[in-house]
Amino acid sequence: MDITALKNKTLSLKKEKNAIILAHYYQEPDIQDVADYVGDSLGLSQEAAKTDADIIVFAGVHFMAETAKILNPTKKVLLPDMEAGCSLADSCPPAEFKKMREAHLDHLSITYINCSAEIKALTDIVCTSSNAVKIIKQIPEDQPILFAPDKNLGMYLKRLTGRENMLIWDGACVVHEAFSLEKLNYLFKKFPEAEFIAHPESDPRVLDRAVYVGSTSGLINYVKKSPSMVFIVATEAGILYQMQKEVPGKKLIPAPAFEDNACACSECPFMKMNTLAKLYQCLIDEKPEIILSSDLMNQARKPILRMLSLS
Repeated sequence: MDITALKNKTLSLKKEKNAIILAHYYQEPDIQDVADYVGDSLGLSQEAAKTDADIIVFAGVHFMAETAKILNPTKKVLLPDMEAGCSLADSCPPAEFKKMREAHLDHLSITYINCSAEIKALTDIVCTSSNAVKIIKQIPEDQPILFAPDKNLGMYLKRLTGRENMLIWDGACVVHEAFSLEKLNYLFKKFPEAEFIAHPESDPRVLDRAVYVGSTSGLINYVKKSPSMVFIVATEAGILYQMQKEVPGKKLIPAPAFEDNACACSECPFMKMNTLAKLYQCLIDEKPEIILSSDLMNQARKPILRMLSLS
């Protein structure tokens, strides 16, 4: 079946089953084309919280689909490929995180949404890269904070908010750790007119060179508003599809990774496990389905709702 026919069948089946397709910016273009909403973690959480669809197909990674299920416990939530995990989420095992929490009982736990449902259930407030600064600024300055799991985002937030009493978990995203400063310096010389923008999960040395640091939606908004015509973008390369739609006349260059690959960029192997064919099949079969216990969902929902209220 060709791609156009597959897209049409997917859209038809979605309507027939009263389903909604939510897709992250890092998904392949064909999936983004059939999605009802394409966005970052905060936007996707907000869309998941308000949908009246019977079925949610989440084109993203496992923790994102879990979040949709936690916010919609009575709805059927599908993930096209159940193996679509997350290196950052995996870097924070629940048993180890629980030990750290118990060792620092005076600390308020703020956890980046890129974590498992089990970690969310152990935390006080969830955040995304879009709202983390806003949330932290609402916490009294004398309140110690335990931030997990992304060390780069944590260090960036610590520097931005000026909080010294912030303990940071040692986790990272393989995609955002993969940018090569040496190759970036080459691009800076080749495109001296380019503005360099980066996601806060990137290495601090990369962030130091950026004119703007922000979430995926923040990066898109910056490119739309900036008078510059050339941008080097340090985040997962899937974002360039939606970004280019917003600024068709501007040149977008993906930041290069250490390893040489076909796209000369940094791609998330987990995000790319989802395909349009898998998405269509999961709509037909209504599986793989995200299944979580009621107790886990109830515990994990509290910090997510706190995030949404503080956003």
